[in-house]
Amino acid sequence: LYSFIIHNKDTFFNNATRSRIVHHILQRVKYEEGKNKIGLNRLLSNGSYEAAFPLHEGSYRSKNSIRTHGAENHRHLLYECWASWGVWYKYQPLDLVRRYFGEKIGLYFAWLGWYTGMLFPAAFIGLFVFLYGVTTLNHCQVSKEVCQATDIIMCPICDKYCPFMRLSDSCVYAKVTHLFDNGATVFFAVFMAVWATVFLEFWKRRRAVIAYDWDLIDWEEEEEEIRPQFEAKYSKKERMNPISGKPEPYQAFADKCSRLIVSASGIFFMICVVIAAVFGIVIYRVVTVSTFAAFKWALIRNNSQVATTGTAVCINFCIIMLLNVLYEKVALFLTNLEQPRTESEWENSFTLKMFLFQFVNLNSSTFYIAFFLGRFTGHPGAYLRLINRWRLEECHPSGCLIDLCMQMGIIMVLKQTWNNFMELGYPLIQNWWTRRKLRQEYGTQRKTSFPQWEKDYNLQPMNAYGLFDEYLEMILQFGFTTIFVAAFPLAPLLALLNNIIEIRLDAYKFVTQWRRPLASRAKDIGIWYGILEGIGILSVITNAFVIAVTSDFIPRLVYAYKYGPCAGQGEAGQKCMVGYVNASLSVFLVSDFENRSEPTSNGSEFSGSPLKYCRYRDYRDPPHSPVPYGYTLQFWHVLAARLAFIIVFEHLVFCIKHLISYLIPDLPKDLRDRMRREKYLIQEMMYEAELERLQKERKERKKNGKSYHNEWP
Repeated sequence: LYSFIIHNKDTFFNNATRSRIVHHILQRVKYEEGKNKIGLNRLLSNGSYEAAFPLHEGSYRSKNSIRTHGAENHRHLLYECWASWGVWYKYQPLDLVRRYFGEKIGLYFAWLGWYTGMLFPAAFIGLFVFLYGVTTLNHCQVSKEVCQATDIIMCPICDKYCPFMRLSDSCVYAKVTHLFDNGATVFFAVFMAVWATVFLEFWKRRRAVIAYDWDLIDWEEEEEEIRPQFEAKYSKKERMNPISGKPEPYQAFADKCSRLIVSASGIFFMICVVIAAVFGIVIYRVVTVSTFAAFKWALIRNNSQVATTGTAVCINFCIIMLLNVLYEKVALFLTNLEQPRTESEWENSFTLKMFLFQFVNLNSSTFYIAFFLGRFTGHPGAYLRLINRWRLEECHPSGCLIDLCMQMGIIMVLKQTWNNFMELGYPLIQNWWTRRKLRQEYGTQRKTSFPQWEKDYNLQPMNAYGLFDEYLEMILQFGFTTIFVAAFPLAPLLALLNNIIEIRLDAYKFVTQWRRPLASRAKDIGIWYGILEGIGILSVITNAFVIAVTSDFIPRLVYAYKYGPCAGQGEAGQKCMVGYVNASLSVFLVSDFENRSEPTSNGSEFSGSPLKYCRYRDYRDPPHSPVPYGYTLQFWHVLAARLAFIIVFEHLVFCIKHLISYLIPDLPKDLRDRMRREKYLIQEMMYEAELERLQKERKERKKNGKSYHNEWP
């Protein structure tokens, strides 16, 4: 107590700190004679108590207006100034959140608010790229040629039932593709890679300011207690703790390694389950496209590929949600199998597994569509097949980017909607059902007279894993916003709109629907920062491949500079793209079809006589050349340009990222000056206190008649 200036002991500690002190004491109280009969957690785990939680500070509602009568308590103030939907456009009262819920939850909302604020420029640029595509749509030479290509007949996209089709039938898809794949896409991909770095670097600065203001700069986590499960498992083997000097349970190195190997094998097996699920979706797509092509409804029959993609995405979403439930149980089992020593080790291990499972589960189908769909199909007359039976799915005549856009848009909207419902709707329904039972049992009057602890007991407990679900949802969204953003520039805008709702939704949930969580301290967002950095690096690589492989940016560039009307002139405008569509299609002799892939229609509806030739997307020689259907020189030029672009793009963006990281200091200059000033003042106060003490001693000696030579002044 002598280290602090305390004017009033009742108000010196806020409620969050007081509850943490009480919990600290309860964790160390011995409740029974015995070696391990200590602490509240053991009483909760053996069923002696049903629950233990800090109390909310009264009701969050009031009959009187907060403007005329003020807030009745901190909970009421938080509800009116933070959790109410009417204040969605205001800054968050982070200091009040920290005072009520503690630093760890305060840091989560500080990070979420910072992330949402940083999404504004990304959403604006993404919307600009989309609007640029809209304004230049009528001037796009490629989509014009596709829409006017009534004389170009495309080969069927599936066996037997798919008909021949005019290239002009895909006019709408060509125009939609241009909205996302236009001249501004490469700029936006570079911008988003740089944005991710700037976001993380400026968050470090923001976190430093918050840590200083909340007195967390010099705070270090105290030596954590050993988990009871670890203690029970390894209580027979003990060794001295190098810090405390007391004996503690010890896990042998061989035992730890064997458990980690089994855990890693489990992770690998679950990733294989995800790949198997994706393989099932692939089979569904290749089987269903033929079924939809023979459908009796003309709308579905004429749009068989879009119908296949749409239904496959919805089925994939259902599989994702089902596997997420399984993954949580598997991650819990594998983490407990590893026997982590402390709670923080357990939390980090569980977090890494759950993120890995969910990330692979959510993005595996997207990776398939972006980098494998339509890449290894062979060509008409020599199609590659799954198990020598099913012909692999081809891209739409307008390219694969439209499939990737649909995948990202549907998954992102559906997942965010589902998450928001589960976060708020589920607790609301449960609390409503609890209140209904209480009304039936006690009546309305009796229910209003319940003590605060009983009112809080009837609310929902916070998630067993703390803030894990909140962080995981946002980190996965960050991945969607950055990894494939070159294919879907509207992703940051969707994320921004969701996060504006998410902040108030989470605030409402914490203040009104959940029991008050135990306040805890933290210096940063923990392992999640490293995961964010990993996603930032992965996003550079994936966007480079999306632009080079999935989009038609590189083939168009090669055509403009090497094969188009402007070849050798160093120009690449729309006039240089004349003839691009015809140059990107190869010719196939219809009589060369395999028996099992020969269409039921002979194409006579187009010209009155059976078709002799059809076209397909590839760079191959015509059927009557010396090497029929061999790759042309243009194919190798495009392939070389794609590889060169990937290398140049990655190196350029990584250099920019590292340069930005180097130029932006982790501590703002004014904060560094404040910290130095504080250190200087502390030293001055220590000097003055020491001088005052020495002068006092000297006066006392003189008063007592004692004096010494060579005294310090």
